[in-house]
Amino acid sequence: MTCRLALLLASGLLLSSPALAAGESATVQEILDGNQLYIDGTQAKLKQAAQAPQVISTGDSRGQLGFESGAVGRINRQSLLRLGSSCFLLNKGQILVSGKQDGCTRSSRMSVRGTNYVLQVDDSGAADLSVLEGTVQVEPTEGKAAPVTVQAGQRLRLSAAGLVLGLLKLGLGDYQSILDGPLFSGYTGSLPSFAALESYLRLNMPGVNIPSIPIPATPSLPGLSLPIPRFF
Repeated sequence: MTCRLALLLASGLLLSSPALAAGESATVQEILDGNQLYIDGTQAKLKQAAQAPQVISTGDSRGQLGFESGAVGRINRQSLLRLGSSCFLLNKGQILVSGKQDGCTRSSRMSVRGTNYVLQVDDSGAADLSVLEGTVQVEPTEGKAAPVTVQAGQRLRLSAAGLVLGLLKLGLGDYQSILDGPLFSGYTGSLPSFAALESYLRLNMPGVNIPSIPIPATPSLPGLSLPIPRFF
């Protein structure tokens, strides 16, 4: 057993948790800043698939994952997440999600309908959710607290126990910091819901510098050299 895997076992991340039974999968699409991206403590390779309940972690590297749902996740350095049956569990670190992919912390679940959001969890388990576009419903995994709907342009702060600490508005500076930061810079892979994010930013955050993101290739009909046009 590797030292990294032993640490995961000691942290409890490989133990059973609500909504984290076998089922979900994710494929490594891109690795940046070295090769410190791991699946169950073993160095991962491009196009390698991880299956629930496996753990994906990073050291000083960043990575892009393609979820089975069609969504994309970009994990920052020093992050730990576990794949589950209906959501991933972010134990610590930071992830950008583009598309229909639910996320969980140790105390809360984030349910989406196709959106772009950033989820961050610190070492104590406290969480920070920034909804860049779309909406996310946050509900505790235990207890009877009412769910909270976080709209585009809002940031929700949660305690380690899942208690709401604050609901803030994201400003132009907040957006620019995220767009210029490690979840966007350096990547060459596309984001499935980036067009929706770009549209939201142009309408609601004029003046923000929007990074250039590759557009997914469109299929072509047999016998035709031109791609099928897309309408937005």
